[in-house]
Amino acid sequence: MQWRSLVVGLLVLRLSLSCVLWLAFGLGHNVSLGFNFPLSFSLHKLDALLRDEKGTDPSGNSWSQRIHGHGHEEAKTMWAKVEVESPNRSYLSFFDGDKDEYARKYGSFPDTLKAQMKDMAKEMFYFGYDNYMKYAFPEDELNPIDCEGRGPDVLNPILGSLISSHILLTDPKHPFGEVGFDGYDNELLHLAHDLAVRLLPAFENTSTGIPYPRVNLKTGVPPDSINETCTAGAGSLLVEFGILSRLIGDSTFEWVARRAVRALWNLRSNETGLLGNVVNIQTGQWVGKQSGLGAGMDSFYEYLLKSYILFGEKEDHRMFQAAYESIQSHMRRGRESCNEGEGDPPLYVNVNMFSGEIMNTWIDSLQAFFPGLQVLNGDVDNAICLHAFYYAIWKRFGALPERYNWQLQAPDVLFYPLRPELAESTYLLYQATKNPFYLHVGKDILQSLEKNAKVRCGYATLHHVVDKSKEDRMESFFLSETCKYLYLLFDEDNPLHKSDNKYIFTTEGHVVPIDKRFREKQWNDLFPCEEGVLAEQEPINRPPPNKTSNCNRIPEERRYTLPLKSVYMRQIDNMVGLF
Repeated sequence: MQWRSLVVGLLVLRLSLSCVLWLAFGLGHNVSLGFNFPLSFSLHKLDALLRDEKGTDPSGNSWSQRIHGHGHEEAKTMWAKVEVESPNRSYLSFFDGDKDEYARKYGSFPDTLKAQMKDMAKEMFYFGYDNYMKYAFPEDELNPIDCEGRGPDVLNPILGSLISSHILLTDPKHPFGEVGFDGYDNELLHLAHDLAVRLLPAFENTSTGIPYPRVNLKTGVPPDSINETCTAGAGSLLVEFGILSRLIGDSTFEWVARRAVRALWNLRSNETGLLGNVVNIQTGQWVGKQSGLGAGMDSFYEYLLKSYILFGEKEDHRMFQAAYESIQSHMRRGRESCNEGEGDPPLYVNVNMFSGEIMNTWIDSLQAFFPGLQVLNGDVDNAICLHAFYYAIWKRFGALPERYNWQLQAPDVLFYPLRPELAESTYLLYQATKNPFYLHVGKDILQSLEKNAKVRCGYATLHHVVDKSKEDRMESFFLSETCKYLYLLFDEDNPLHKSDNKYIFTTEGHVVPIDKRFREKQWNDLFPCEEGVLAEQEPINRPPPNKTSNCNRIPEERRYTLPLKSVYMRQIDNMVGLF
């Protein structure tokens, strides 16, 4: 017991010394003890000593060890480095002089550089847009190498653009300037209504209410149409259809969209609460049992939360929170906290929807949207970590490969079609934190695109993220989303940020105001409760969410330093092979 008394005595001495240093020089460590000033000490070595005495494994919850088979020595080496760099002194002290490479690189962002990046993003957009108008219009897309048009793009998101444009044109406050024109008589809204009516056959003649994946706008569903669709495609109509219904007072469109969402929701696993990625619209059987955050799933989760933000329907909020709990419980791997403790960086993996077991070791670039959604949900800490992982991949390749194998530290699918998801999450994290780190991320994305993707008449898809060979295609989302988010990132004075109203973006990047009109409906409740969704109160047999913080719990000092401690940034860089 004598050694225990000695340890306790040293601990008290350390705490007393920290108090004296803080009072005298402001050098105390920065873990809050419930006061208004930062103060902390490290129990790391004592913790390790007690664990060793009990014969426990300090790194036993490491998912990389479980998958890769890494031994104790590598873990000890890594966390010996953490012990040297982080717990023994204040994180803020990393910003003194040239002591830390991450602080030197990301700790500030001059206004002159911000203005340069804003101009660069603007020029990028107009270079692509002007060449599209010159060589491709009215076709849907531009082949930027051969300088010619291509189309049609059967996935072109027209409905959202019509609705968004109508709302901006008819806003009497004109928050974006005088964008209206004389004689406008709701023509865009009439076109949106006409288009939505032409889409309705997709919801007919399905046993589940889940729509067909394709519909001909003239003739309806093709007779040879397949009966399989992805969860994202079937469950991502609620925002546009819901706004349209509430603008014109016709419940039909919101009704069919909500019916599809509820049908998918009722098919989720009773064990995990997860959904698969491909479903048969007639039988309700899951054809694809993979549950993840990327392709085939992404916008389903996105629209549950954004529908709640827009319409205020408690059903949407309850479904999203239940889905988020299941995601945190079954897809998330790594240490419990993003910015504290031992273990691997948090990562969201693809799992079997019924068992929660890992199905493969790749993630796709579409998953990079999820940190932005976590910001909207208030889970900024987890957003910071997942964003840092995708940014590390970008730093390594100057692009995001369509699929990246986190076990092999190599791309599985090598092309990059100029997707916007990382830029979108970067923008939203900057809006939440105002941390200059995210301006540096945007700068890196801009410069990489300019260097690796620019061609004679626009910006081309990267065929191979390693050798930077190109494909002759500039997808429409490059202009409507990628360039837009990068420009808004650097444009602090944009009316979007200064308006009295608040806005969200649709999954295709269209601006929609959070308007009280959308929280009112001119009809009675659309659904009875007996279908089961509204009646369900709590998830059954599901552990609590692994949600460690939200935006109100971000420590004050971290709002003005790096969003992620340097040692953890270095760990993530190492995880993707940057060192």
